[in-house]
Amino acid sequence: MYKTIVVHVDGSPEQEARLVAGALLANAFDAHLVGSAATGISWFDYSLLVGSMGAPMMPESDFSGVRDAVEARLEEFSTAVQRHGVNSFETRMLEDDARYALLLESRYADLVIVSRDGEPIAVPGIPAQARGLPEYVALHGARPVLVVPPGWKQRALPGTAVVGWDGSMQAIRAISAALPLLRQADAVKLALINPGAMAEMHGEEPGADMALHLARHGVKVDVVIETTRSSTGEALLKVAREHDAGLLVTGAFGHSRYREFVLGGVTRSLLAGSTTPLLIAH
Repeated sequence: MYKTIVVHVDGSPEQEARLVAGALLANAFDAHLVGSAATGISWFDYSLLVGSMGAPMMPESDFSGVRDAVEARLEEFSTAVQRHGVNSFETRMLEDDARYALLLESRYADLVIVSRDGEPIAVPGIPAQARGLPEYVALHGARPVLVVPPGWKQRALPGTAVVGWDGSMQAIRAISAALPLLRQADAVKLALINPGAMAEMHGEEPGADMALHLARHGVKVDVVIETTRSSTGEALLKVAREHDAGLLVTGAFGHSRYREFVLGGVTRSLLAGSTTPLLIAH
């Protein structure tokens, strides 16, 4: 069950969609909703700016202005979640970059809700949102991330869920993280893309073992096998469209480069192209 859900608060145009998604899930699971906002200024930045002998002193009032703007966003969040009938919620302001703030908050939550990167929009008094937020939190954190697409309107969540299954550890983690939602889904389509290319990952009957595993958890599941020349990401998006999915679940793939994670092609294409909320886990 999801009992603590963190929603990223930044005052951007995409915030309303993820707030609505968070409220829906909080009400469905009787969960506690946390609105998390970051000032964009870490204590290290603060000490560097005000204490460096080579840097001009920055007035405390400049930092106060940033904090006041963040507090205003959090107050708006509180008003909105009450309007959506959420009974248990709180707001938190963290002195840090949004990526590191959400990474910290995710340790004590069951789910983190963010938006995918949109066009950079200046929010008065608040530093610009960190780029690559969904992938950073998913690849570096231990909790699943629900990425709500721009313009998403309130509808059944999950409704019909499409689950990408390729036998990988990342997919297993995503499926395990999504179980509370999958149990509530009207239907679950376990999608395998070109499973013959990875026969060693699927056994004699591709998808059968995972379908049985999900069924034992009370999930109503059908196996959908797609044989296609399209990319895996494009094929999963096609399955989601065909079944009018309200949720897409997949593992988040990354690899190390200069000690940082960067996304693999499938996850990147899903983030860019999905019009459906996307639950990812690494």
